[in-house]
Amino acid sequence: MSDIDHARALLGMAYYDLKALQHMRDPDAFAEGIFGFHAQQAIEKSLKAWIAAVGGKYPLIHDIEELISVLRTLGHGDENLDVYVDYNPFAVQFRYAEFDYAEEPLDREDTLVKIQVLYDKVKGVIEEIEGQG
Repeated sequence: MSDIDHARALLGMAYYDLKALQHMRDPDAFAEGIFGFHAQQAIEKSLKAWIAAVGGKYPLIHDIEELISVLRTLGHGDENLDVYVDYNPFAVQFRYAEFDYAEEPLDREDTLVKIQVLYDKVKGVIEEIEGQG
């Protein structure tokens, strides 16, 4: 599988997490940890897709901060990516531990906007690279 095919597949998986989040707006129906987990997953998969699209190799980790670092090492990304680090506590490694996710509940609408922005950015990167080929 080519880097761009791999990137497209990862972004496709991120899309499903994003789509699920769009249906999880109600905190009474979906616990904070469930919403946060899917948010973290959508971010993680989008970042990995971006790394793959530009020909990089990402570590098999769930750490958003580390993935952003890899992306920056490859010459991509900017300081705007730092807003996604706040979702690290929802990573899979913490799902089964008793963990205080945040003092304040996530702003679900703001989270959806942030993730949509990242998703659209990565989709644009992939489309630009495909257009060059």
